[in-house]
Amino acid sequence: MIEVGQRIPASTLSELTADGMVNHNTDELFAGKKVVLFAVPGAFTPTCSEAHLPGYVVFADKFKAAGVDAIICLSVNDAFVMKSWGEAQNASELMMLGDGDASFTKALGLEMDTAGFGGVRSQRYSMLIDDGVVSALNVEEGGAFEVSKAEVMLSALEGN
Repeated sequence: MIEVGQRIPASTLSELTADGMVNHNTDELFAGKKVVLFAVPGAFTPTCSEAHLPGYVVFADKFKAAGVDAIICLSVNDAFVMKSWGEAQNASELMMLGDGDASFTKALGLEMDTAGFGGVRSQRYSMLIDDGVVSALNVEEGGAFEVSKAEVMLSALEGN
């Protein structure tokens, strides 16, 4: 599993925008920026939709005020699902990125097999990335929702 101090692996993440499909190279996506990235097991799932994503939507302005250049919500879903989920959650201030084949999630070592639920998915986590390097990483224990909340990440940012 990736650790604090390590560089984000090179990969491609997809986003469906008003202009069409955009494939983001992670080297470019994180270069020279402070980014909060949080990952969820699946779009439109209960905890993800009722608590995890909404927290980052509510506090988006505070993250920006704390010097964050981008807030990224990531899931092992396709970009079409992520766009629809973002629209349903009023997440216009966030980048809703898909890792459709889980290649980025696997490169991070943060995948989990949910078997019949959906196959390979992402563990629930949040991380702060400074110029492509992980400076904070909060990975949830199975089924938990405590350390990857927006409030936890915001508190860590405001403490720095």
